[in-house]
Amino acid sequence: MSYHRIQQTPYTAAVLEIDRLRMSQTGYCLRRLCVIYLSLTLVGCGFLFQREPGIGKPVKWNQLDQWQQDNLTEAWPALLRQCPRLIKKPSWSSICEAALALQNPSEQQIRAFIESRFKPHRIFGKNGKKEGLITGYYEPLLQGSFTPSEQYAYPLYAPPEDMLTIELDSLYPKLKGMRLRGRVVGNKVIPYHAREAIDGSEKPLAGREILWVDDPYGSFFLQIQGSGRVRLDDGTVVGVNYANQNGHPYFAIGKTLVENGELALDEVSLFSIKAWLRANPDRADEVLNTNPSYVFFTLREDAQENARGSLNVPLTAMRSLAVDKKVVPLGTPVWIETTLPDGSRYHRLMMAQDTGGAIRGPVRADVFFGAGASAEQLAGEMKQAGRMFALLPVQ
Repeated sequence: MSYHRIQQTPYTAAVLEIDRLRMSQTGYCLRRLCVIYLSLTLVGCGFLFQREPGIGKPVKWNQLDQWQQDNLTEAWPALLRQCPRLIKKPSWSSICEAALALQNPSEQQIRAFIESRFKPHRIFGKNGKKEGLITGYYEPLLQGSFTPSEQYAYPLYAPPEDMLTIELDSLYPKLKGMRLRGRVVGNKVIPYHAREAIDGSEKPLAGREILWVDDPYGSFFLQIQGSGRVRLDDGTVVGVNYANQNGHPYFAIGKTLVENGELALDEVSLFSIKAWLRANPDRADEVLNTNPSYVFFTLREDAQENARGSLNVPLTAMRSLAVDKKVVPLGTPVWIETTLPDGSRYHRLMMAQDTGGAIRGPVRADVFFGAGASAEQLAGEMKQAGRMFALLPVQ
């Protein structure tokens, strides 16, 4: 039978090419390539294609390194705290009803509960990468007052009354989850004031102060953390929570200092940035203003309560996580595999209960370390490689 009468499928085309080339050395090499191609065609070439970033297919529990060693009783309160926010969701209603019905469950009962009601899914970054960046945050403690003075001269602001929040997803579904902030000038809506204007000489937010602090950079770093505490002169401690943001994108000033040659990349941390600002007060504002994002606060109703994250539940130290909610839905239990700055292993179950301006992308998370000096030290130095698994409810 002549070649031109054979139906030219990928399989037969490869076979015919092998036959044509088999007599020469060059043909032999090409034949080997054809055979490899043919094999890949028959068994599938999925690994040659880039994997979509995000939550992948389910994996087995034994693929979670150190899963059996984690003390899940520490994560259980974080799960219970979010149930009032999630119980009305179809995928969570039965989970929360059963969880709230358990009275003082043992670690073994909690593990059995989680393994029966969730399935772990690996989270992939771009190009199928399994590792991403894990950082940390905490609740700073500042010294402040409800009354401004020469000592307490740096304000924390409540959300501005003239700031508009614009949601367009009803007209443009692709914009779901995106909120534009702006202000009206004449008959136009323009972007809201950036950091440079808010902290500038014109003081456009005068009258919206809720507290004043004594640290010229305290407000900035409080905004980075999203919440914190302020100790008054009489010893009383009040809490402040994130209330809103001016709509400008977050930009890390550590990157600015590296690009300007002021700090080396491997030495950038909360502490090195603070030290640079204090050593260069005449240039500090210029650096701070490269981050146009500005956060507004509200006083915490219960000063003793932990900060609340984007899910609007009190955060649990070492068990609450900030994520990109476009990738990981808020409330999702997340297994992380990373290390602490001292190199010690840090594999544990956490709850995705918060977001952050710098937390963007699939394998990217921010561990809430709580309050106090130890939490500050961990959060200030945490910039570790890590892996993440989303525990999704069993359908």
